[in-house]
Amino acid sequence: MSCRIAAWCLAFAVLMLHVRVGLTDQPPSAAEQERDDCADLLKLFVETFTEVERNYADAIDRRELMEAAIEGMLAKLDQHSGYIAPAELEEFRRGVDSEFGGIGVQVMMVDGRLTIVSPILDSPAYQAKLKAGDVITKVDGRSTQDLSLSEAVKLLKGRLGSSVELTVTGSEEDRPNTITLVRENVRLRTVRGGRRKQDDSWDYMYDHELGIAYVRITTFSRYTVRELRATMDELSARPLSGLILDLRSNPGGLLSSAIEVSDMFVEEGVIITTSGRDIETRSWHAHKAGTYTGFPMAVIVNRFSASASEIVAACLQDHGRAVVVGQQTWGKGTVQNVVGLEDGRSALKLTTAKYLRPSGKVIDRVKDDPGVSDWGVVPDEGLEFRLSDADAVRLERQRQTQDLIVQQPSADDVNSVEMEDRQFGIALEYMIAEVARARGERAIAESNP
Repeated sequence: MSCRIAAWCLAFAVLMLHVRVGLTDQPPSAAEQERDDCADLLKLFVETFTEVERNYADAIDRRELMEAAIEGMLAKLDQHSGYIAPAELEEFRRGVDSEFGGIGVQVMMVDGRLTIVSPILDSPAYQAKLKAGDVITKVDGRSTQDLSLSEAVKLLKGRLGSSVELTVTGSEEDRPNTITLVRENVRLRTVRGGRRKQDDSWDYMYDHELGIAYVRITTFSRYTVRELRATMDELSARPLSGLILDLRSNPGGLLSSAIEVSDMFVEEGVIITTSGRDIETRSWHAHKAGTYTGFPMAVIVNRFSASASEIVAACLQDHGRAVVVGQQTWGKGTVQNVVGLEDGRSALKLTTAKYLRPSGKVIDRVKDDPGVSDWGVVPDEGLEFRLSDADAVRLERQRQTQDLIVQQPSADDVNSVEMEDRQFGIALEYMIAEVARARGERAIAESNP
């Protein structure tokens, strides 16, 4: 059926709406009036679409025209609602799940050479001993010279279980120059530490003597809770005196993941409430079972901490479970539902509700109301430290470097970098003081049985 015929069919359906409403002698009800108004607007859209498709000076792809209309409609809403086209849908899903199919390397183009920045732990590339600095000169016999980075990445990706042949220079002596790898589902860990162990796994215990742990969550995926619980079980197997939870530059993720992470540290009470125009107000509550307690916590945030990370920080702060260190967060406190369109080939990301933290305050920042300043999560008194733009960029580069599997810096280098991270330093100072206070109180109690 052509678009023109479909347009006439839709126009006829709109006309029938008018006819049905007009058949009764009674004045139209509110519902009928609303339906009538909707019919008029649909007719306007059909007329416009038909005129453009029929008479515009240049030929225009009908799908592009329809997607532009959808995007224009959603542009009248908030910045978080949007249309996800078929070509973008799989990438969107991979971003939510923090996983993808491939061999597990981070790469970049250096002087036209496809260079490995870092293998991903336990991936096919890691198992094959590919290292940072290795250059992939060929993929399945095709030269990577002068390819764009996106073209090269497409060659590395492929169907799960399929094999790919790489020609690599700069390789170790015990590894052949040409290797064959099998593509797997590669998942990026969302729960990370501050430094790596000799086996490249994360060392989450920052200070082994004082028992202070450091855990960083990069995003809230469907695997985050599983990763964090395994990490906390590992840390709880030894004396744990304090935990620094780093949520800086965490853009958010799944609401369910944020709720479960909060529930891991709060024994009772409201975690988060959602409220919207056409949805029932709903609250999630903490459960005592499976809660990690008995140690102080500090949560580090910055202005790029948003959505799910704000839910966790606000919950722990409102319940007095943790202090918040750093700077005021982004203020993205809205719920987006992803609605499948075209039998799942595309999707609509639509804001349907807002978050309310346990205190009842709204997390979302109202950009049109400069008089409101208590949006998002504000650090506790005396624990706020704002970074300049230059320092924020430097810190982000430092953290990206820490994530790479490369030769680890010496302890002196690590300490000098950490001392420059004043937000972390404030959290550490607070935690050391809390550990000292707790040990002092315990020593007094032991000396006075």
